[in-house]
Amino acid sequence: MKSWTVIGMNVIRYPVLVFVLCFLGLLLAARIGVLFSERLRTAEAGVREDFEVIRAATLTLNGLIIGFAFSIALGRYDQRKNNEQTDANAIGTEYLRAGLLPEVDAAKVRALLLNYLDQRILFYRTRDGQLLSQINAQTTKLQAELWSAVQVPTVAQPTPISSLVLAGMNDVLNSQGYTQAAWRNRLPFAAWGLMATIAICGNVLVGFGARNPQAESWLLLELPLVISLAFFLIAEIDTPRARLIRVKPENLLSLSQSLRPQ
Repeated sequence: MKSWTVIGMNVIRYPVLVFVLCFLGLLLAARIGVLFSERLRTAEAGVREDFEVIRAATLTLNGLIIGFAFSIALGRYDQRKNNEQTDANAIGTEYLRAGLLPEVDAAKVRALLLNYLDQRILFYRTRDGQLLSQINAQTTKLQAELWSAVQVPTVAQPTPISSLVLAGMNDVLNSQGYTQAAWRNRLPFAAWGLMATIAICGNVLVGFGARNPQAESWLLLELPLVISLAFFLIAEIDTPRARLIRVKPENLLSLSQSLRPQ
């Protein structure tokens, strides 16, 4: 079960693949419903009325769940954007506070912060897994060096001012941790499975209830297409390193330009 979950989450990382698989799967579900629709055509009026209620309820439930999933994905996307802003604010504030340290220590901390800022920008921009591992390793190394750079003067001269610089560095490190946690926080695979199951059932019922499948063949394409587009959009928003909808390091880039004037 765990392996299937891992495979499913890996598939969801590619929204275009999600769209293709969903469209083909839901189209197949509608055609399967058509194959079993002969019985309904000769059914009594009361049976057809009950069927219409079940079909409407299933499609309504499908729409509600897709709406909830979209809302959750959009909320997490906003959280990632807010964390990027927090990350930039923490680095910028600490860069200014570093000026309160002795000149040599201040120059060292600021140089490390500029390198750290470059790594944070690369973190948001890259889509390559191997490069991302290198960025994370370099970021961890720089965090250790940054903490040591403010810890040594603070221990040597424990004043309220040096403690303020140390607290600011703690904010810098914490903001990176919050960002990592937000990027890992995605829709669970069980939610995708529930949406897919209800969507399949809904399309089977639509195909099953078609009065004239040949004349309504284009209508049987509409629902799979609409649901697949909704799944694509949710996957695009929920995937941090998607191609179309992704968090850009606008605040980090603006900070980098302000700290490195041309």
